[in-house]
Amino acid sequence: MEIQGKVKMIGETQTFGSNGFRKREIVVTTEEQYPQHIMVEFIQDKTDLLNNYQVGQPVKISINLRGREWVNPQGETKYFNSIQGWRIENLQQEASSDMPPVPPAEAFEPAGDLNEDDHDDLPF
Repeated sequence: MEIQGKVKMIGETQTFGSNGFRKREIVVTTEEQYPQHIMVEFIQDKTDLLNNYQVGQPVKISINLRGREWVNPQGETKYFNSIQGWRIENLQQEASSDMPPVPPAEAFEPAGDLNEDDHDDLPF
């Protein structure tokens, strides 16, 4: 699955527990009739993927939906969902690379077989 939108917030990398579990969150605002602010978490070595992104940048994030079950001390079962990112792409770069290439300057030079002595019938 993928989410597209503009970066609203990028959090700092957080480290948890003695095992060094790392997590970093990013919020992306979708661009649709009713924009949504979607929080996506990147974990472990994927947290570094966010280093080159800034607020306001249009991005596409590849995600996985995760769900887990937890039983609290009172014996009640609770369910939690999370959105984990595993790839992020800058959509600005893609948009500029879709533009057609600029033709070489030679394409705009006049043909060499024209004679300056030849005049056309145009009044200007």
